[in-house]
Amino acid sequence: MNLALLGCGVVGTEIVRLLRTSADDLAARVGEPLRLVGIAVRRPERVRDAEVDPALLTSDAAALVARDDVDLVIEVVGGIEPARQWLLAALNAGKPVVTANKALLASYGATLHDAAAAAGTDLYYEAAVAGAIPLIRPLRESLAGDRVRRVLGIVNGTTNYVLTRMDETGASFAEALAEAGALGYAEADPSADIDGYDAAAKAAIMAQLAFHTRVTIDDVYREGIGDVTAADIASARELGCVVKALAVAERSTQSEGISVRVHPAMIPRSHPLAGVREAFNAVFVEAEAAGQLMFYGQGAGGAPTASAVLGDVVAVARNRIAGRQGPGESSYAALPVLPMGRTVTRYHVNLDVTDKTGVLAAVAGAFARHDVSIRSVRQEGRGDDASLVLVTHAAPDEALSATVEELRGLAEVRAVSGVLRVEGGES
Repeated sequence: MNLALLGCGVVGTEIVRLLRTSADDLAARVGEPLRLVGIAVRRPERVRDAEVDPALLTSDAAALVARDDVDLVIEVVGGIEPARQWLLAALNAGKPVVTANKALLASYGATLHDAAAAAGTDLYYEAAVAGAIPLIRPLRESLAGDRVRRVLGIVNGTTNYVLTRMDETGASFAEALAEAGALGYAEADPSADIDGYDAAAKAAIMAQLAFHTRVTIDDVYREGIGDVTAADIASARELGCVVKALAVAERSTQSEGISVRVHPAMIPRSHPLAGVREAFNAVFVEAEAAGQLMFYGQGAGGAPTASAVLGDVVAVARNRIAGRQGPGESSYAALPVLPMGRTVTRYHVNLDVTDKTGVLAAVAGAFARHDVSIRSVRQEGRGDDASLVLVTHAAPDEALSATVEELRGLAEVRAVSGVLRVEGGES
């Protein structure tokens, strides 16, 4: 079974190493040896890890994919183009593809699935979400006989590390992000992580699988963690909660449809996701028959991601040898993706207020006018330092957002100092 590898960075180099060191075991599991016949890289002349044979390197990925002796294509380049062109060429030629490219799948997953189906070949992508954690296959296969209600996950290690440090050490956002960068958890430009783009791509993929519906990254509501403050973290602690950056995909209980979103939120410290620390990932799945399931582990890094890639390679190679095709796309449900305004959520709102008679009545009136029920309210301080901390019951997000906007205009409210959604626990 001849393999072409597109990309040879941290993950690609680890794939090369594992193909060499585990060659005998992999051959026994597949039924044939797995032989790497070419590696496409941008600069073949660059000095690389000793694991990589320079004779295999080429800068012409398109030609490598088109070679007659290539049976299976592995892509770990990332990005949209030219990866999309290479993978479509492979699939159109009937060659199975294993990819870790979340951005491509979240934007053009339907195109790739259609090409795979038309050619009768496989498209596998376990490594695209949560690294080494087995998640794609359980959603696509193990839970195929069940009805998934909700997927709630911490799927970005950088943001989880930052929020963990803010919670455990009292560090500011800037301090925690700088520490993440120094340890290699954050890129030089961390915007894809901090602003939620990475998690949004993963949320789209999880929603596709969980709800048998085509979802793209453009369907995902996204908020980053840049506005989370030390005061938000402290307020969460007072409520017995912790702040996490969550990817949420769930069936609506109000109408036929699903919501898919990425944003920071408070969750109770008793929730299984609350204990996921530093750069680890975890995904919590709720299904009607299976109940609550949690998948936890390393969500990134060379070795964990390479492990997931090679798991797919073994599965695809077995299918090809047996002359069969693995599970393809399931999008029969075609559920509408609801706008964020129609998504039912809860809010935690922190208000700086004037300390005088009637403040609470004025604030409560704003909530009542938008039909938002208050679950709890706590007043802190007196005089110029007075504040109100309110947690709502579940309501449409557009009603909650409108309430916050009205609060900003009240004479009794000096400032809306913090707004966070609340997930988990009672509604």
